[in-house]
Amino acid sequence: MLDPDHPGFRDLAYRARRNAIARLALEYQPGDPVPAVEYTADELEVWRTVWRQLAPLHERTACHAYRQCSLRLPLPGDRVPQLAEINARLGPATGFTMLPVAGLVSARTFLGYLARGIFLSTQYMRHHSRPLYTPEPDVIHELVGHAATLIDPELAQLNRRFGEAMLAADGTSAVRIERVYWFSLEFGVVQEAGGLKAVGAGLLSSFGELERFASQARLLPFDLEAIAAAPYDPTGYQERLFVAPGYHELIESVGRWLLQAG
Repeated sequence: MLDPDHPGFRDLAYRARRNAIARLALEYQPGDPVPAVEYTADELEVWRTVWRQLAPLHERTACHAYRQCSLRLPLPGDRVPQLAEINARLGPATGFTMLPVAGLVSARTFLGYLARGIFLSTQYMRHHSRPLYTPEPDVIHELVGHAATLIDPELAQLNRRFGEAMLAADGTSAVRIERVYWFSLEFGVVQEAGGLKAVGAGLLSSFGELERFASQARLLPFDLEAIAAAPYDPTGYQERLFVAPGYHELIESVGRWLLQAG
C-alpha cells in the first residue's frame, strides 16, 4: 500500500509491477530457492543511475569499515544482483541470509528475524522519477546499504543482538530499540579521519542523504539514552543525526546498551 505522496502512487504500471514482485515474496516458502526477479530495462537503468552517483560518494563519505565490506562483497554496477547470489557469499562468512519480503514490515518483525540471522529484504525498485532517494526500503537500499555490512562478523553480530533484544522487549523497550537501530545501523555517523563518515544503510544507499547530512542535518553527540528517546520520520531526509566518536565506539556502545535493553 503506497502513501499518496509516494512518487509512484499514481503510476498504475509501477504499482502493478511492485505487486507482481511482492507476490514472489508472498508465495515464498521457507526452504524453497529464493525467488529471482527479472528486472526490466527501466529498473536496470535506475540501478545504474544510482550506482554512478553513489560510488564516488562512498569513496569520500562512507566509513572505512563499509568500504572494506564492499571489497569483500562487491556489487555489479550494471545489473541488480539476485538475493541468492548475495546469500552464497554471506552464508559462509557470517551465516546471514537475505530472504524476500513483500513490503515494509513492523520494526518488531524485521528486527526479530535478525536474531535468527535472517534479513528480510524487499526486491522491488524505487520509482524512476526519483532514482536518488526513496521514502521506503527498496532493493537498492537493501543491497547497497545493508548487504555488504552483513558480511562483516562484527556488524553481523550487532544485527543479531538487535534481534535478540527485540524478541525479549516489551512495548516500551521495543520502541527504544527501534530508535537505536534507526540512528545507528540505518543512519549512524562517526568521526573518522578528521571528518564525518556514514555508517548507516539509509545514508549509504541515498545520494541525497549523503550529499546533505554533514552540512544540513543537526548533528548531536552519540548519547544512547537520548537516541532511545528520539522519534524519527522515515519519509524524508533526516533532520538530526547522532555522531559517534568512532566506528568501533559506536559498535561497542550499542552492543553493550542492547544487553540491558530488553
